[in-house]
Amino acid sequence: MTTTSTPPGLVRFNVLEEHAALAALLEACASTAWARRLLAARPYAGPEDLYAASDSVMAELTADDLAEAMAGHPPIGRPKPGDPTSSREQRGMAGASEELRAEMLELNLAYQERFGHVFLICATGRTGEQMRDAVKERIGNSPEQEREIVRAELGKINRIRLGNLVQEEQA
Repeated sequence: MTTTSTPPGLVRFNVLEEHAALAALLEACASTAWARRLLAARPYAGPEDLYAASDSVMAELTADDLAEAMAGHPPIGRPKPGDPTSSREQRGMAGASEELRAEMLELNLAYQERFGHVFLICATGRTGEQMRDAVKERIGNSPEQEREIVRAELGKINRIRLGNLVQEEQA
């Protein structure tokens, strides 16, 4: 049942046809397992229920599911053309110097070589320097440590993206 405090975007999400709701979830996170499990748990009474479900599913994703989710994220400093979400999230790199951009490219490549996937961080609100410092700090982690950090960072990103989804008014 919908209450007056339920955001219009969540009301709309709860009643979307399955294929449209799945597409919306996959825009938030590229993990099919994550999206299907959230889809199966509809309807959500409020945003916190959706976030809690997301966190619960994120905690149970397999290494393959995490890899699928990470594949949906471009490297820091190089959002895909026409991807307003990643561009907005990585805004901290927008005004970065050429030196910082070159350093991030080098660090991204070193990180990817070490761990086999893109460096993932919840970039929203971070400066380019903060992201650079994070990759420098994390590149020394073990693969197991890094997998759990990535899981936590994905969870933060998913919460932000789900928040945007459920707060949106229908255009």
